[in-house]
Amino acid sequence: MSTPTFLPTTLLGRLEPTARAELLAAGVRRSLPAGAHILREGARETHVVLLRDALTKVSAHMADGRQALLAIRVSGDLIGEISALNDTPRSASVITAAPSRISIIHRPEFRAFLRSFPDAALEVAGIVADRLRRATRHRVDFASYPVKVRLARVLADISETYGMRVPAGVEIGVPLTQPELAGLCAAAEVSLHKAFRELREAKIVDTGYRRVIVLDPEALRVVADLNG
Repeated sequence: MSTPTFLPTTLLGRLEPTARAELLAAGVRRSLPAGAHILREGARETHVVLLRDALTKVSAHMADGRQALLAIRVSGDLIGEISALNDTPRSASVITAAPSRISIIHRPEFRAFLRSFPDAALEVAGIVADRLRRATRHRVDFASYPVKVRLARVLADISETYGMRVPAGVEIGVPLTQPELAGLCAAAEVSLHKAFRELREAKIVDTGYRRVIVLDPEALRVVADLNG
């Protein structure tokens, strides 16, 4: 694998070069195939995992026993930091969606890193705050918007963060199933299918097997009510 470029939304993308190099040198490196568990919901563990070159899905069990996709984490992201800092069970499972390279960093080494680089500790805190803010925004969206708007918001968020430019538009760079997208939108699959059909008929998106291309990003933002 080639060395990835870390997005500015990730921890490695936010760190200054010395701290980034120090964190990349920490821990034990592992290479994993697609479909491998990195973290398991409910496990009592205290290490963190640095995604060196990875694409992962974060999910958790719902009350009815189904798995809900909560988020996507990519190269440069740190996962498992809450359990490492406050000694609580894992709140979600993380599974690779593609062959991935990671570093497993145990709590003493991680805490030593944070003590040595106070600015990095602030960035970790900032990322945790961003995730909480996003979760809160999603809860508000789910309560106040119809499925079509929720789907548009999810697609706009993923495409703007992880999308890849292609001739037809922006391809969402994450292979997602219909049930996973329904989980992200907190919608029934039948409602999701109807919303996708309306977006396709409006020439805003095109879909295939685990593939979504945003044909008109600006129109998608309008549907998502994000331009106000």
